[in-house]
Amino acid sequence: MQLSPHFSVEQLVHSDTAVKLGINNWPGEGVLTNLTRLAQTLEEVCALLGHEITINSGYRSPALNAVIGGAPRSQHVEGLAADFICPEYGTPLEIVLALARSAIVFDQCILEFSSWVHLSVRSEEHT
Repeated sequence: MQLSPHFSVEQLVHSDTAVKLGINNWPGEGVLTNLTRLAQTLEEVCALLGHEITINSGYRSPALNAVIGGAPRSQHVEGLAADFICPEYGTPLEIVLALARSAIVFDQCILEFSSWVHLSVRSEEHT
C-alpha cells in the first residue's frame, strides 16, 4: 500500500531482524495514520535533497523494538520516525545540516553514530 509517491507501508515496516526472528512488524490503524504523516515529510526530504533516500529503519513493533534494544518510548514504535541515508546527496552530517537549514517541519533530526539520520515527526494530535 502506497502512503505517498515514493514510500509504501511495506518499505517503512520492513526489518531484516523481524523477518529473521519471525516477529510480526505490521502496524495497526493508528500507526498507519502516523506512517502516512511520516511518509509525507520524507517526500519533502527527498525534494530537498534532490534524490531518493534509503530507509534503514522505520516502524518497529514493540516486540521488535525490545529485541533490538530501542528506547521504550521510541517514536519508531508509533510510526513517527525513520532512520535513513542518502549517499547521492552526501554524508549523514551534510543531510542533517541541510535539514536544519530547511523549512521542513519535524520533531527531531539526529545524526546517529555519524552513520545515518534519524528524523521524526509529531503525531497530528501534537501539532
